[in-house]
Amino acid sequence: MTSPCDPANAPVGDVGAALMVVDSRLKAIYDGGSKTDPEQQQMIDQFAASMDRAGFDALLDGACTLIYMYMSWLRAACEDHDEEVIEYVVPSLVETMRMMPKTFKPEVIPTMTGLVIAAGTGLSPNLWRAQYGGWTSAEMNPLEATVVLLAEKINRMAGDDHDFATRLITGALSGADAD
Repeated sequence: MTSPCDPANAPVGDVGAALMVVDSRLKAIYDGGSKTDPEQQQMIDQFAASMDRAGFDALLDGACTLIYMYMSWLRAACEDHDEEVIEYVVPSLVETMRMMPKTFKPEVIPTMTGLVIAAGTGLSPNLWRAQYGGWTSAEMNPLEATVVLLAEKINRMAGDDHDFATRLITGALSGADAD
């Protein structure tokens, strides 16, 4: 029996735009600050200003697709080492979220954790979230930060290769385009 949260039923969204935002945040982190490169920030701001509701929804779906793709990669990596992906990812993710109270208010931690667990168990994060109603404005920064934290975890696992998570997605997108 298929789940209503089966990824095959989920919109992919604008993965490219979501990846651009994540990559920009990662570069800011790796450059030693919390500020994004002004040129990149201007590009993101222009992109955001040009978005209508459908574009914004596509960006949210794209962020959830990234969560799903990153958790799929992490699941495969954990299986190669006889580890459970939920056990490996969730405790450290929650611990990190608790250390970032301005980004992750206590009430959004269960939702962000739920997205990661849904993806880690093969469910669509955006369809899982949709069953509880629409996104709230309080969830926007935590959603972005969750994707960034997953990408950063992957980069660390890849030997501190700061672009590995981005290349992982661009490679998958290139492969999908070829099909």
